[in-house]
Amino acid sequence: LQAESDRSKQEAEEIERELLEDYRFGRQQLIEIFGHACAVAVTKVFPLSSLPKKQPTVLVICGPEQNGAIGLVCARHLRVYDYEPTIFYPKRSLNSLYQDFTTQCEKMDIPFLSYLPTEVQLINDAYNVVVDAIFGLETDPTIVKEPYAGILTTLKQIKLPLVSLDIPSGWDAETGHSEGITPEVLVSLTAPKKCATQFLGKHHFVAGRFLPYDLQKKFELNLPLYSGAECVIPL
Repeated sequence: LQAESDRSKQEAEEIERELLEDYRFGRQQLIEIFGHACAVAVTKVFPLSSLPKKQPTVLVICGPEQNGAIGLVCARHLRVYDYEPTIFYPKRSLNSLYQDFTTQCEKMDIPFLSYLPTEVQLINDAYNVVVDAIFGLETDPTIVKEPYAGILTTLKQIKLPLVSLDIPSGWDAETGHSEGITPEVLVSLTAPKKCATQFLGKHHFVAGRFLPYDLQKKFELNLPLYSGAECVIPL
């Protein structure tokens, strides 16, 4: 994928606005599509048979906005795919759309952590992979408050592979990371953001197959060709 098709923050917000207003997608529907695609990406890089630990544990850390809700959906689908996700969701949204996703996870008996251990070794010992669903487009990385500043500090220290959804937490959507984390996997939603040019991890996927053709053309997305019935494609 060429760098010129990496989206600015403004363009990404405009694409989402058109999807919601002109193409009549629902916000919950988009979150579901993205969360499912993120879970599929996890299964591609970390198939059950390849996990180093006996239990197929995955820690999903969810932020307060839409990216966090996508993380909740990702966790639910990982559960369906026979992984054992645990969710850390320190500031639960009051938005009823997001609360529905929380309830769905609870009804599937996915455990929620009451706190994240600051003892990094405890996290390394308990999980195979960590999914970073903390911050997305809507976050200004220059004003990261607690508990998220502490969480990012912990994530920089752990030895486990990190999977970031759309934008690695702590990164600027345009310029990339100043003090952010260094994920091994990035799942770009809709299309890669400008900061993706700074991503040096092993696996970069894009989840944008559902985008209506006219919208792809209008924004000159030049999305890669997906094979078969795949909902994500490696770049």
